Amino acid sequence: MAEPANGALRRRFVWRRPGEGGRLWLTVEFAALFIAIPVAIALFLPPSELFEALFLFSLAGLALLWFTGGFDWRALLRGWGRFDWRLFLGFAAITFTASVAVMYITRPEALFSFLRSNPKFLLVIWLFYPLLSALPQELIFRVLFFHRYGRIFNGPQQAVLANAAIFSLAHLMYWSWIVAVFTFFGGMAFAVGYLKRGFPWVWALHAIAGNILFAVGMGVYFYSGNAVRPF
Repeated sequence: MAEPANGALRRRFVWRRPGEGGRLWLTVEFAALFIAIPVAIALFLPPSELFEALFLFSLAGLALLWFTGGFDWRALLRGWGRFDWRLFLGFAAITFTASVAVMYITRPEALFSFLRSNPKFLLVIWLFYPLLSALPQELIFRVLFFHRYGRIFNGPQQAVLANAAIFSLAHLMYWSWIVAVFTFFGGMAFAVGYLKRGFPWVWALHAIAGNILFAVGMGVYFYSGNAVRPF
């Protein structure tokens, strides 16, 4: 019999409840880390310093993950047996189709711009994006989120929605509704994928999504150098 959807989502979801004082502290900490800091970065940090901010944010998140305790770091390497290539290719196809459609409607002149003008630089992006961007983001927004803060939510469905929302908010610095929509639905796919299939799976999903977006030309929206504050 197939495993119920709720049961699959619970596989890596932290259910133990802290005391009321502990839950309040975790909620405040969560709001500071995943809401206040991203908003402050979007409002005040120069776009040229966004990469350094991501690096520091990742270090702080890893320190919190270690401090929380109880996390099996070997789990970061487990889950390849649950890798579904058909689902992976389907996700890649949906990402490609959606991004091509958006670019065709909004910025047709930038469609496949890297492939047409600088394929060597696109290759560099493909090589380093999975390690320098997708990897730290997944460690913070999936592993840390569910291991440390999953307990403040009333079940995995609520946590998945919250995860998608804060993942979208973390991209506020690009000041684009297109980025907000893509990262919200991407965040939902990543959160569910992490809970069902583990870290290698969600890292691969995030990596292929980012590489496809840049290949299609959506760097015009997702590149910090192009970010323009509306004020």
